[in-house]
Amino acid sequence: MQLPEKFIERMKKRLGADFPAFLASYERPPYRALRVNTLKISAEEFVRRAPFPLGEQIGKEGFYIREEKPGADPYHFAGLYYLQEPSAMSVGGMSAVCPKKRVLDLCAAPGGKTTHVAAQMAGEGILIANEVNYARAKILLQNVERMGICNGAVTSASPRTLAALFPAYFDLVLADAPCSGEGMFKKEENAIPEWSMENVARCAARQSEILDCAADMVCPDGLLLYSTCTFAEEEDEWQVEDFLRRHPAFECVNMQKLYPHAFRGEGHFCALLKRRDGEFLRAKPYPVQKSAQAEKAYRAFCEDFFIAPPTGTLHTLADGRMYLLPAGMPDLKGVSLLRLGVELGEWDGKLFKPAHALAMALGMRARRKVTLSREEAVRYLHGETLAADIPNGWCAVCVEEFPLGLGKAVNGTVKNHLPKGLRMIK
Repeated sequence: MQLPEKFIERMKKRLGADFPAFLASYERPPYRALRVNTLKISAEEFVRRAPFPLGEQIGKEGFYIREEKPGADPYHFAGLYYLQEPSAMSVGGMSAVCPKKRVLDLCAAPGGKTTHVAAQMAGEGILIANEVNYARAKILLQNVERMGICNGAVTSASPRTLAALFPAYFDLVLADAPCSGEGMFKKEENAIPEWSMENVARCAARQSEILDCAADMVCPDGLLLYSTCTFAEEEDEWQVEDFLRRHPAFECVNMQKLYPHAFRGEGHFCALLKRRDGEFLRAKPYPVQKSAQAEKAYRAFCEDFFIAPPTGTLHTLADGRMYLLPAGMPDLKGVSLLRLGVELGEWDGKLFKPAHALAMALGMRARRKVTLSREEAVRYLHGETLAADIPNGWCAVCVEEFPLGLGKAVNGTVKNHLPKGLRMIK
């Protein structure tokens, strides 16, 4: 691997006697790891069921792995685990999130930190996952739905837009800011050719703007968790120092930097900042839209589909799409919304048709299920129809007891309703 000369020069000066070990770390292949999604399964239960060998444990829910294609396993499609770089898990470990908090992940795609924090929140509180790049926000949405997250929204807005909407509102704001990516040199082929001192400076300037917006949204006694996957001091320690000078109401309560020669991962930086004072401001509640006819159709579906129907506020758009909102959802006026609460499905004026997201978030409560072996699950993921001796109607299709998506039983045949874009490529 041909590292940039200026990068080598900077790291040699910074690390001194540790530099040879740092340089040698680039001769090793990237570490692989997964984090168990405790919204669906405990880490202990996953260890008992693991479809491939697990290595050393990372924190409470992470494990090193050597599996070549971990994303092709039915358990991955069911949202039982998230593939995450080992040192990136340190951010979720530092966040100290409790249920019933208000949390914003400001730069959330593809969803590693969002899904980690969501598991810590255990389905309570409000979690806003934001990504300014709309194409990347759609990837974030897929991961949020796959992991079965019910208590939040996926948005695509600039930090400045959100700061104007949510002054002093969140208990925790995560800012995993775009950076020069020095910790990604082994994982992303464009990381090395795109690196330059000019890019480090551009990233630092952009991070400063993001942090200023993030600071405005932290409530009194709230936390701001800043992280990068780079080693540049301009983007890490110096960035935090500059932030504290600009924002004297904050103090740094924890900071760590993981280098690849000292940790079995590619490297990460994070700093936990606490706001000491200020005034808490309440946000307006989300303006819920109602449709008596749509709700009647949905409740008829619930009686047939669920053992225990979910509770929450129903919200119906003019086009018939229906959502289940968690308690306390704030107004998101002026923000591009990709997901609000749980997407339940769509009312076409006569019938209610359930959404894939409903199966992933709430399908374990389904009255009518098709329980598949791992081999049968692969057939479903390829888009095949299935044979099952169950009553006609909508059903949750599961690998073992974990939902993969929806099917519709018709006279012994289960038609496949897994969205084509989510199917396993043969």
